[in-house]
Amino acid sequence: MNNYRERRAQLKNRVRRRGIFLLPSLFTTGALFAGFYAIVQAMNVNFDNAAIAIFIAMVLDGLDGRVARLTRTQSAFGAEYDSLADMVSFGAAPALVMYEWALRDLGRFGWLAAFVYVAGAALRLARFNTLLEVADKRWFQGLPSPSAAALVAGFIWSVDDLSLEPESLRWVAWCLTMFAGLTMVSNIKYYSFKTINLKKSVPFVALLLIVVFLLLLSYRPPIILFAGFTLYALAGYVISAWFMLRSRRTEPR
Repeated sequence: MNNYRERRAQLKNRVRRRGIFLLPSLFTTGALFAGFYAIVQAMNVNFDNAAIAIFIAMVLDGLDGRVARLTRTQSAFGAEYDSLADMVSFGAAPALVMYEWALRDLGRFGWLAAFVYVAGAALRLARFNTLLEVADKRWFQGLPSPSAAALVAGFIWSVDDLSLEPESLRWVAWCLTMFAGLTMVSNIKYYSFKTINLKKSVPFVALLLIVVFLLLLSYRPPIILFAGFTLYALAGYVISAWFMLRSRRTEPR
């Protein structure tokens, strides 16, 4: 009888643990849906909705990993599912939205830029998965695919918010798409923000800057988001240049 009860208890615990894995997968599925929705909206010429959907996918993608760690439900399946969802939401979706928005009329140059972005996102995700165990947690190697997607989506959303004509910015969009795609597969270092400890005290200035950022974000979300991710994308080059300069100074002569 005792053995039967123990087996039953173990079975219940096993089922419960498997059920908990559903929680982070729901966030991943939500991010996947947002990426798919962005593609559909681009096909229906609703580019502002497509850009917003990509940002929503970013938020959901940031939550699924944290939820998995908080509930201790990390799994190999979840990691693979997250990568596949990222490829849709931050690889295919931004490239297709940008292509439909401004690159289509550039002919082969347009779809070439879109393909470079998709290939960059795929290679970036593959490299991230293979180096996950040995990589320095403080830094990303290459521009993260969600940040690259935010750069593309933020540009589209900002241009729409400013009521500018996409036709006059085709080559700017082309250069931005190429920049995002190539930077994803570069060796440029980007701060990962994974070492920030929210349990520790922070200076008053840091809290003040967060409040100012939220106020600006509520006033003009497209412009502030695009400006923020543009600065982040450029900051990686500055950081890498600083590391390179420091390493040269420390080399023995």
